[in-house]
Amino acid sequence: MLAHATTPLPRFLPLADSGLSVELADERTPAASALVLGFDRAVRAAMAAGDLPGVIETVPTFRALMVHLDPTVTSPGETAERLRPLIPRDGVALVAGRRWRLPVCYEGDCAPDLAEVAERIGLTPAEVVQRHTARSYTIYMLGFLPGFGFMGDVEPILDLPRRAEPRTRVPAGSVAIAIGLTAIYPFESPGGWHLLGRSPVLLFDLRRPEPALFAPGDTVRFDPVDRAGCDDLAARAAAGNLGPDALAEP
Repeated sequence: MLAHATTPLPRFLPLADSGLSVELADERTPAASALVLGFDRAVRAAMAAGDLPGVIETVPTFRALMVHLDPTVTSPGETAERLRPLIPRDGVALVAGRRWRLPVCYEGDCAPDLAEVAERIGLTPAEVVQRHTARSYTIYMLGFLPGFGFMGDVEPILDLPRRAEPRTRVPAGSVAIAIGLTAIYPFESPGGWHLLGRSPVLLFDLRRPEPALFAPGDTVRFDPVDRAGCDDLAARAAAGNLGPDALAEP
């Protein structure tokens, strides 16, 4: 049986006749992410075994799994009944993905909001950088732009709302914070997050067998580099000489 958003969890919400959102939690938390990713693994295994006819693709989000369907083969209602037994119990451990260590320049025009953020929270710019680079971040989900990973969670003092006035153009590679998360803009785009730095890493590159660098469940740490070092790495990346192997931790 399909559910409405006011019913208890898990909730199976049809999206027209070709999609189904399976909500497993009401809030964004590491435990909710572990549950969603565990469910995603189970669904993908069932797809590979041929047990989910008509299921085309899955997309994990903060607290739900989006399931794309072929409406000529199955319906949201039929698929919901097949998916229900695959939902893992609470307490699923988050299976670690790849670990990335990415260079970031926190200087000059690479960091247009750093001084403002520091003043707003009562720290120096150097202290903001230290706090932003002091922890690993988990990729909760990809969205907004190809390769854009929503990473969390930032230290509470860095948990700021989005900017009151979004920018119409955020440079590619901008490293930003907002709503308790941090992220890197893969391409130039509009955006309303606070820009603390810039990374030369290409997060989405069609020259790679898997264009998106990140996957949900991966972890990321940031390493400060100076502007000259950032420009050198950007040149290497543009030439295709800064690939995933150079960025992944053992």
